[in-house]
Amino acid sequence: MTAKTYEVRTYGCQMNVHDSERLSGLLEDAGYVRAPEGAAEGEADVIVFNTCAVRENADNRLYGNLGRLAPMKAERPGLQIAVGGCLAQKDRDTIVKKAPWVDVVFGTHNIGKLPVLLERARVQEEAQVEIAESLEAFPSTLPTRRESAYAAWVSISVGCNNTCTFCIVPALRGKEKDRRPGDILAEIEALVDEGVSEITLLGQNVNAYGSDIGDREAFSKLLRACGRIEGLERVRFTSPHPRDFTDDVIAAMAETPNVMPQLHMPLQSGSDTVLKAMRRSYRQERFLGIIEKVRAAIPHAAISTDIIVGFPGETEEDFEQTMHAVREARFANAFTFQYSKRPGTPAAEMDGQIPKEVVQERYMRLVALQEEISWEENKKQVGRTLDVMVAEGEGRKDGATHRLSGRAPDNRLVHFTKPDEEVRPGDVVTVEITYAAPHHLLAEGATLGVRRTRAGDAWEKRTTGALAKPAGVLLGLPKIGVPEPLPAATGGCAVN
Repeated sequence: MTAKTYEVRTYGCQMNVHDSERLSGLLEDAGYVRAPEGAAEGEADVIVFNTCAVRENADNRLYGNLGRLAPMKAERPGLQIAVGGCLAQKDRDTIVKKAPWVDVVFGTHNIGKLPVLLERARVQEEAQVEIAESLEAFPSTLPTRRESAYAAWVSISVGCNNTCTFCIVPALRGKEKDRRPGDILAEIEALVDEGVSEITLLGQNVNAYGSDIGDREAFSKLLRACGRIEGLERVRFTSPHPRDFTDDVIAAMAETPNVMPQLHMPLQSGSDTVLKAMRRSYRQERFLGIIEKVRAAIPHAAISTDIIVGFPGETEEDFEQTMHAVREARFANAFTFQYSKRPGTPAAEMDGQIPKEVVQERYMRLVALQEEISWEENKKQVGRTLDVMVAEGEGRKDGATHRLSGRAPDNRLVHFTKPDEEVRPGDVVTVEITYAAPHHLLAEGATLGVRRTRAGDAWEKRTTGALAKPAGVLLGLPKIGVPEPLPAATGGCAVN
């Protein structure tokens, strides 16, 4: 009998991408196989939507996609459609009413139930809606189909204890729940044994780790423990919160060689007034003080951020404070968002909603400023010799330019001349930077060195079918802090 095929469509943040790896692992553990690349829409036997609730029009996007599947479902009654993730957690009672052809609705806390719910829906011939109100099993205990052989997410916590007025994530993901340090390190060691050489510690508020287990220095201790794992070459983490970012973490970053000189630190606004309205517990001076300390301890650190433009009540003076903070911080990169109402958040009901044209004009000014700074900061890399971990699928024009692509230790994207000898994703090349653009670096000369790695071996074995199961995950925080590319995901959220 031919095995049933599945497809997982991911929307949203890095947490959703990681959850989708678990969903894929669960389905494969239950006997399903992934639908072939390039398969026609609706061809898979099971289609799973892992949804996001924080982006504008997230529901319209979901129902549009579900609508296109309705006639296919009518033609193929055996086709099953499941909807999970944040939007499912939020709109549990609405989805089946609007799309009665959906078979399963599940939430963020019970992703492990998907295979059982699919089977129950098939046997009972009716939709199964099951939303748990609290976490049933830590996601890392579930089977996983990882997307890369050389880099992996490792979840250290789920949920968030913050109450930012623009964010609905805590309501959908729950209060912070920390994993035991021993479990985290055991997972990392197992991944390294399989060939993974880079891991990214993942949490909704990653540096608050320890609040649930009563240890304020738990995160810095975890970073230092990662430094003692033989064969682990690169450690990153995402996303921290300025409120919880302490000096012991900076020291651990600076003193642990395999913790990379890269930091994603969400600013959101440079205005103290707006930060207060956002219910952010720091102010501009505190934020810039963190940046100054990080740069003093790690001079070559690349620091990136998230910024929201046009939050309710934001005046021109408030916006100028954001521009000032950006000039002072000199981010390597910034992910800028035009504020949009997120249903269920306090900010959506606030007075002083900013006209769209005003938000757009401010947004364009901010993007232009950050583009200029990014280019200037990248130009400082010209002439430097860097060790670049070769990536898979990073350079869309690599075939035409006879280049390969990868990530520098600080996570900058580097395109380099293809060397004469074979290099594989996960291998490390040494190159000299010859040119800088705002969003990438070029190394146009001959490669100075190639180091074949166990991670490259793992990639080679995987691609030749020698491994029964994948052993890594390709990483990504909206292009920050992790190797690329993400598994297919659209939208995103900046929760910190």
